[in-house]
Amino acid sequence: MTNNVLSVRNLRKTFTLHTIDGRTVTSLHGVDLDVAAGEHVALAGPSGAGKSSLLRCVHRSYLPDSGTVTLATDTGPVELTVLPDREMARLRGRELGYVSQFLSAPPRTGPMEVVAAAGRRRGMDSGDARDAAAESLRRLALDEVLWDVDCSVLSGGERQRVNIAAGTVNPPRLLLLDEPVSALDPVNRERALELIASLSARGVAVLAVFHDLDAMHRLASRVIRFHEGRVAAAGSAAEVLGVAA
Repeated sequence: MTNNVLSVRNLRKTFTLHTIDGRTVTSLHGVDLDVAAGEHVALAGPSGAGKSSLLRCVHRSYLPDSGTVTLATDTGPVELTVLPDREMARLRGRELGYVSQFLSAPPRTGPMEVVAAAGRRRGMDSGDARDAAAESLRRLALDEVLWDVDCSVLSGGERQRVNIAAGTVNPPRLLLLDEPVSALDPVNRERALELIASLSARGVAVLAVFHDLDAMHRLASRVIRFHEGRVAAAGSAAEVLGVAA
C-alpha cells in the first residue's frame, strides 16, 4: 500500500525553437519520481537541467510529449496529462498549488484578497479565508498597511511573500515550489522556510526547486539531482548534495 500523492512515470518533454531554425530541444528524458504525503522532495541540479520543466508539466502549464502524471485524490488517482481543462482548473484550485518566483495577481488587487481568494478556492468560506490570509501574511511579516495596496507596487520580496502566503493558506494536497525564497532577505527567508517546513506535519506533499543548498538540507526529506533532463542521483540531502553540480 502506497501513500504517494504524486507519481510521475516516463515523462518526456521537448521544445521546438521556432525563432531559430525549428530544431527541437529535449528538456525531460523519461523521468520517473514519486512524492508521498508529508514528504518534501527537492530537485537539485544546474540551470537548464529540467527541474522547472518538470514542475510545469506536473502543474500542466506544459503538456508533456509522453508519460503520465498521476495525482492521488479522495476519489481515486487522476491522470493529469489527459484531464479535461475544466477539471484541471478545478484541481489547481483545490488539490494542486504552484508557487513560482513571481507573483501573478489580478490588476488593482491587494495581498489580502490574493491570499483569501486562494483559501476560498480550497474550500474555505469567506470569513475563514480572510482570517487564514491574515494569519499567513502576519507570519510572513507583511506590514498590514500593505494588505489592500495594489500588488504591482510591492517590492520583489513583498510580492514573493504574498505568493508564499497564497500557496500555503489552507494548503493543497500537493504544493509545487519554484525558487520561492530567491528574492527574500535573510530574516524573511527564515520566516518563509519555517512556514514551508511546517507543511510536512500537515501531510502536504511538496515538490520544490531550490538552488539554495542550505534550504535543501533543512527542508528536504529526499533530494533528486537532475542532469540534462534525466535523474542523475536520488537520496538524502547529505548523500546527493555532496555530488550535486
